[in-house]
Amino acid sequence: WVQGFSNKNLAFVNNQTVCYPCGNYILFLDIKTRKTRAVQCQRGQVGAFAANANSQVVAFSDRKLNPLIHIYTFPELSKLTELKGDVQLDYTLLAFSFTGPYLASYSSIPEFVLSVWNWQEKILLCSESQPGLTGVSLSFNPMNWQQLCFVAESSVTIWRIERSKDEYHLTRHRVELPDDQGAVSPHEDLFVPPSRNDDPYYGPDLPVSAIAGLEGDEAETFVPRNCIKTSVHPTAHCWTATSEIYMGCKEGYVLAIDAEQYSVSVLQEKAAPEFMQKIGDVVSYARREVQKKKGGKPSNLQKPVLLAMAFCNEGLYTAGCEGILIFYHIKDLQYEIKICADISQPISSLLFSPDYTSLLLVTDQGTVYSYRPVHSGEAVKLLDTSSSCFLAADFLTPGNNYCVSVTISGEVQVWSLEDGTFLSKLNLGTEATSMACCPSSNSVAVGTQIGQICFLDVTKAEAPRVVHRTFLSKLPVLSLHYDQSGQFLIARATEGHIFILDARPSKLFQVLGYIVLEDEVLHLSVISDLKNDLVDMMVLLKVAKVQQARLDIFHLSSAIRTDTDKYVNEQGMFKASDLKKEQYDLDCPLSSAVRLKDNIVYGYCTSAPFICKYHLSEKSKLQDPSVFSSLKKIPSKQFGSGLLCLSPNSQWLAAAAKDGVLFIYNISTLDILAEKHCHSYQGGGIRSMAFSLDGNFILVNGENDCALVCLKWKEIKETQVEEAALYWQSLLDILNKSTSHENSVLKSMAEWKFDPESTSKSIPVKKSNEATLKSFNAQVTEEDGNVPNTNDMTWMGQKIQKVMREETQRFANQKEELQMGIKKLRETIQKMMHENEQVPDIEKLELREFNLDLEEQEQAQAEAEEDVARARTESEMEILFYCYLQDLIKYECWDVMCVKERAVKQCFHMNCQVSNYPLKERSKEELEILKKALQSKRTETADLKAQKKNLETDSETALSDEEGEKAAAEVADDGAPHCLSGSLSSQYGGNTFILYHQCDLHTKEQKLNQTILLKDIIYKVKTAFNEEFDTVVQQKEQEIARVKERNLKIQEILEQLELQVEVWEPVLTDDEMPERALTVQDSEIKAEKYMTQEEKEQAEMLAKLEMERRLAATDDERLRALDDMMGGVLEIRREDILKMDIPPPSFISRPEDLWTEEEKKTFDEYEKNVKELNEGKEEYR
Repeated sequence: WVQGFSNKNLAFVNNQTVCYPCGNYILFLDIKTRKTRAVQCQRGQVGAFAANANSQVVAFSDRKLNPLIHIYTFPELSKLTELKGDVQLDYTLLAFSFTGPYLASYSSIPEFVLSVWNWQEKILLCSESQPGLTGVSLSFNPMNWQQLCFVAESSVTIWRIERSKDEYHLTRHRVELPDDQGAVSPHEDLFVPPSRNDDPYYGPDLPVSAIAGLEGDEAETFVPRNCIKTSVHPTAHCWTATSEIYMGCKEGYVLAIDAEQYSVSVLQEKAAPEFMQKIGDVVSYARREVQKKKGGKPSNLQKPVLLAMAFCNEGLYTAGCEGILIFYHIKDLQYEIKICADISQPISSLLFSPDYTSLLLVTDQGTVYSYRPVHSGEAVKLLDTSSSCFLAADFLTPGNNYCVSVTISGEVQVWSLEDGTFLSKLNLGTEATSMACCPSSNSVAVGTQIGQICFLDVTKAEAPRVVHRTFLSKLPVLSLHYDQSGQFLIARATEGHIFILDARPSKLFQVLGYIVLEDEVLHLSVISDLKNDLVDMMVLLKVAKVQQARLDIFHLSSAIRTDTDKYVNEQGMFKASDLKKEQYDLDCPLSSAVRLKDNIVYGYCTSAPFICKYHLSEKSKLQDPSVFSSLKKIPSKQFGSGLLCLSPNSQWLAAAAKDGVLFIYNISTLDILAEKHCHSYQGGGIRSMAFSLDGNFILVNGENDCALVCLKWKEIKETQVEEAALYWQSLLDILNKSTSHENSVLKSMAEWKFDPESTSKSIPVKKSNEATLKSFNAQVTEEDGNVPNTNDMTWMGQKIQKVMREETQRFANQKEELQMGIKKLRETIQKMMHENEQVPDIEKLELREFNLDLEEQEQAQAEAEEDVARARTESEMEILFYCYLQDLIKYECWDVMCVKERAVKQCFHMNCQVSNYPLKERSKEELEILKKALQSKRTETADLKAQKKNLETDSETALSDEEGEKAAAEVADDGAPHCLSGSLSSQYGGNTFILYHQCDLHTKEQKLNQTILLKDIIYKVKTAFNEEFDTVVQQKEQEIARVKERNLKIQEILEQLELQVEVWEPVLTDDEMPERALTVQDSEIKAEKYMTQEEKEQAEMLAKLEMERRLAATDDERLRALDDMMGGVLEIRREDILKMDIPPPSFISRPEDLWTEEEKKTFDEYEKNVKELNEGKEEYR
């Protein structure tokens, strides 16, 4: 049998049977007897689905490549036919016609094809493509099979099936939906817009798609961007008996669509009398207050969002997220509403039975209600499952009556093993991660995401209850495992933690201890040695950076349960030596492993699809003494990471993987005994599986397909059945010794009631366990006086707190002595700091000298260095970013330009300037295209000349007067001004004679060639202008050079005249020298340059060398003599006359009376030379 609910569409196949897809199966539920039947899709997961109650057939597609549509009959559940089309990936929608043998299908990417089939004759009648349009729902008109309603996410299309004898054709009629404000705009023909102008000069009126250059299906559905409007989003629709369509929208509107006129109307609520409006307001307010107290979002009945619709003769039934079934009485585009039922759960779909006696309400949580409109009573719960995926499933002891499953959302269900009848369920209110059933009692352990294990009492299958909760740690509980005798419960958590608990209710599920493994735990298996009262726990570990696997085996004896303190330390951790740990390294990486009693291990290889067999003995080791090699490798037909499960009697080995196929092997020969495709790769494969104690049943649940499958042997050898039954009976004989006692204790345990505010808190009801709970929830007093409650503290936290409390009590005296010593030391240091403040500044110590915590000093210094390093790294990355950005900009705007953009001013004292045209180098492809265009133009010109020549007559006659006039006109045209050619580009380097005449442009190729030729003319005009521009720039540079040369002469004259006049120096601007922007001058840098210590030392050394060089230059005798005698030059120039001066004779300081005759002659000669020198100076000036 199969159970589950995938929250997909349901359909009636007759008046009392409803069907729905679930994983690889179609489930048929009898709404009267609540019995379920199933049909399996042999090709994998079920895709699209539809049912026809009139013909009692069901159609569904698979999800393999090139999928098929399978049609089955009911109640025979036999395959009627298959439909095969050209779809490559998947079908998304299927719909049966109410009359006639017609079936409509819609495919997903890449085809997006709507097809109509005759399913009785397996004929594809017609199909049409809608590229890129994802379908939401599809339905036939119940009164006319030739009309189809196709609903997308934001559009609605009415398809009409046209028929002419044996020819069928689909015609699309798009429905214009209102905008998001509910306004209906007039229809606009976007395919052929209205005429723009009557003037034929603008050419013919073309369709918008032709202007856009589209062809085929895209041309018919193309909508210009400026015409796209935000419309309402359809959510549900249904047909009426008058070929109308009622449709709900996310925006809260109810639409009425005429399928004949393809028009839309928005229904309005009829105004109620004033007293009715007041009553409605009071009811709405009361409902909102109730929903606020429940923690839900208040609903708005005035404008509800309709997610489901169903129509009957009385009117329209709708429902939505509010969980309310509403009846609409519609008349003349106005409606009145009536609340029929309230189930307080979001309703996803509504469907009437074929006889319209019952209406099914399907919720998002997986609950199905039945409502009878005739009786107008409350909705009756018909199916109470969960839409969440199954997490795990297991058998209740003795393993042949009941089984238990749990979903990811934390919902526990109990099923009858005989036919899969749903018995009861219990919601834990928290996310579950694992589950296991105890062999020694009717208790169930459920692990949660927050690190708890909830223990359930299932002695009464119809009323399970939570009786205990253990908060191990804050790590999620990944898996739970019982040994076959039901004495130990092994809980595997994350980060390598494995907890060992006493599985018996009489011991209140006591936590014995835990172990921590360094490597990642992949799988865990437990095997019991009932004769020696031992339990072996094998842990599969993932070895980091090595393509191998490691097995750790721990031996748990019964003494661990009786004398726990002997095997664990103060923190509750087991000693590896006491558990007799054994470690084995295997040669292949494994994802799952199981162990037999004779040291035989089977593992599923992850690197290749193989099942490896190992014998943990000294003989099977490789050359490396610590690595074991596989004895045998069996190829597997599965793919993906695998999972192995061993039957209780150790005779069968079950293997599952991501492909969803279950294989069962004979443990001795590893031959395949059975194969079942119960899940699929699209659904994530198989999550878990379990054998019943008697070996007759196997529970398999999928990863994401929400299906739980129970399998039973059809054909098996009698010897194997007898062996399994004998082992089961012997195991029951052992378990029965303690099962009755443990179940009686389990029944007497108090039920835990969860606090609605926190699922992690719970309180007992009965008084029988008050003492135990008080000891479990002991309070601990800290030094600061806080008294926390340990109800929310983990078991590991309690152990650590207990150790800390014992250590605090043990070292109380030493702690007090240390505190007193620290206090005295603090006083001494404070006294020293006070004395330090009184001494002179030169003798004062820094405050850090009084810090005795050297580690803190080093830490502060390390933090500072880290901040500096981080700041340096950020600066370097920022500089690197700007350098990359600079290189990128320089390449795009400078390097690739063959002509750089620059400007030239008209003269030196005006702001008028002219810029050139920046040009890139034309690529080889552009030149090749230009060459082809020119060649095409020359070919056409030559062809045109040849045609004109052929039209001339063979006889040559003298030119008439008329011909003479024409010839004269042609000559005159040759000399016509350029204004008649339509362009002046020929004056500026462009040749317009290569262009086509405007009236000769007819073909697309000619227009493209004309564009290429125009671009070439533009390039040539720019090039010619740039050449003239470069000439002007050179002229300006020459003029600047001449001015600079004259300025040098003027500067020398001003220096000789000793005049302080600033000489104007002509320079080029940044626009005239754009390369200046690529270099940074030192004058532009305002910040002081940072220099390292090495750079500073090098700069000082260079300055010292420069100083020594200057001092050495001052001691040069030759230079000093030249400077003193001839002013530092070897030749006196005429320009130096102004600097010349005749020194007076030495006797001039004596009175004239004392001069001799010779001295007087010398003085006269001196005066004569001074006079001549002054005259020369004046002349030079």
